[in-house]
Amino acid sequence: MSYTLRTRVDGGFDDVVEKTLDALEDEGFGVLCDIDVRDTLKKKLDEDFRQYRILGACNPQLAHQGLEDDLELGTLLPCNVVVYDDDDGVVVSAVDPRRLIGVAENDDLDPIGDDASERFKRVLESL
Repeated sequence: MSYTLRTRVDGGFDDVVEKTLDALEDEGFGVLCDIDVRDTLKKKLDEDFRQYRILGACNPQLAHQGLEDDLELGTLLPCNVVVYDDDDGVVVSAVDPRRLIGVAENDDLDPIGDDASERFKRVLESL
């Protein structure tokens, strides 16, 4: 089983990032951080890298439910979504929350992981 959910999208990189941000918002996710990996690697290492953004997405309601069950869950938040240039277009990939929450080994968190996973699937399908 893969630890990500992913799709390939036709279009320009910046347009796909914007569509992804909008789709995340439509599913109740806020983006807490937005890391431009290409820019960071250029500044810190003087290395050229493909366009690559890491979006730290969090659904406040689901996060609250999870933290009520397990305070250590915060170490797994936010859920990352990446957008990057590939040879055949732009890829959008999200961590599978079911796999991520599975490391907590707390069955009470399973419905939260299932819900978040379904939301991410809808985000990717909408792109």
